[in-house]
Amino acid sequence: MAIRVIISGGGTGGHIFPAISIANALKTIDPANEILFVGANGRMEMDKVPAAGYSIVGLDIQGINRKQLWKNILLPFKLMKSLSKAKKVIRDFKPDVAVGVGGFASGPLLMMANKLGVPTVVQEQNSYAGVTNKKVGAKAAKICVAYEGMEQFFPADKVLLTGNPIRRESVAIEGKRTEALAFFGLEQHKKTILILGGSLGARTLNESVVAYLETLAKDEVQVIWQCGSFYIDSLRRDLEGKLPENVKMMAFLQKMDYAYAAADLIISRAGAGTISELCVVGKPVILVPSPNVAEDHQTKNAMALVNKHAALLVKDVDAIKTLIPTALDLFKNPDQVAQLSENIKSLGKLNADIQIAELVYKLANKK
Repeated sequence: MAIRVIISGGGTGGHIFPAISIANALKTIDPANEILFVGANGRMEMDKVPAAGYSIVGLDIQGINRKQLWKNILLPFKLMKSLSKAKKVIRDFKPDVAVGVGGFASGPLLMMANKLGVPTVVQEQNSYAGVTNKKVGAKAAKICVAYEGMEQFFPADKVLLTGNPIRRESVAIEGKRTEALAFFGLEQHKKTILILGGSLGARTLNESVVAYLETLAKDEVQVIWQCGSFYIDSLRRDLEGKLPENVKMMAFLQKMDYAYAAADLIISRAGAGTISELCVVGKPVILVPSPNVAEDHQTKNAMALVNKHAALLVKDVDAIKTLIPTALDLFKNPDQVAQLSENIKSLGKLNADIQIAELVYKLANKK
């Protein structure tokens, strides 16, 4: 039986990719299922969702600006307008279930769905629940989480440990190491460090690499350095003629599966979506949580792994001095490398998208 589902949220890839994964899983179960996305105008979901083949409606909503408080003056009006539009979208589309993945649009849509009696599912990606998800989670039918202990934020009987939906094509790395190294122009016998700064980049990670370029040039390692679109031009100017042959710098990684397959060690920020992919990939990881996120949730995400000896953590404030030395030292301890790999792999959950899609089906049929 075909069902109708609204999926709301976005703002970052960490929200959008899980949302699209859930939609794809619903379409796998039954191609006749009808799915409508609800996002925030001006945010990246308004481009990414149509590119994935789905329709999206935009709400005129924003988050709280904690640095420039005067910019929040229109927020109550935007919220009322968004709630009104969400109500119209729900009445017109008549969904069987509404799913919220976090991000600005998720709040108004799920609030209105709860009010109109539509069963709702909250998909909380982080180990520390945000304010909006806690509010809408109180009335949700189910809350799908990626970390243990989330009962501290949500009603225990509603919590389901599914993991985060991930991009399956990105983690399909089996048997690709040789072709992946060739793709990046790297040597087969050297240890490879993959540095992930996200699509825009991470200033601290970039400065950490620049600080140790001479060391990396002399060491028997090689580096895939994803520096981000925001920094690529200035780095190319600054490093002209100085970039060692064994360090491959690029703005984007078009083939994440090759990047993961080539890596012997991964350095990354600690966004929830990335961590979920890293757990499935099962390579040793050094996490450098971003200090610029709400409620410092990246540090909490990272600590959930560190406490299980499944990753190492380097604080952002220490990274420029210690990140690259920590990575190079780790290669000298093969037992620790093996233990980190084994422990992080044990946390991987590949089928979160299917599990959430099946839950949505149950709720639709119950309704």
